[in-house]
Amino acid sequence: MTAARRVESLDGSEEEPMTERRKITDEADARRCLAAARRAGERVGRWAQANGVDGRSLNAWRMNLARDCGGPRRSRQAAPPSSAALAARPRAALVELIPEARPDAAARYVVLIGDVRIEVSDGFDVTTLRRLVGALRAC
Repeated sequence: MTAARRVESLDGSEEEPMTERRKITDEADARRCLAAARRAGERVGRWAQANGVDGRSLNAWRMNLARDCGGPRRSRQAAPPSSAALAARPRAALVELIPEARPDAAARYVVLIGDVRIEVSDGFDVTTLRRLVGALRAC
């Protein structure tokens, strides 16, 4: 190993320069690095640091590959239920969230207030009609 060149920081003290670590470029690169870390018997982060690889990049690839392969995960979430468990569950009933539309009533009623004409059918909303009439009276 060569000695690291020291640089002067903004406050005048000397410090080691930040080295640019290599990002993992693709799946094959990630698999090669992970296999090398396993062969060396080191943790991924320590292996990455010793070999000039960006540890966050390698760890992200490790998690994605584990997720895709069904490998070990560090999540505490329960595994999804099996297809047999899903088949054994009772089927949920359909619940109507939107009430059925009322059929248009044939009867129409006309309310005249001065020069204003309001037409309503059998299914009109009384509260809405009261508000309309109150607004018209205020004019």
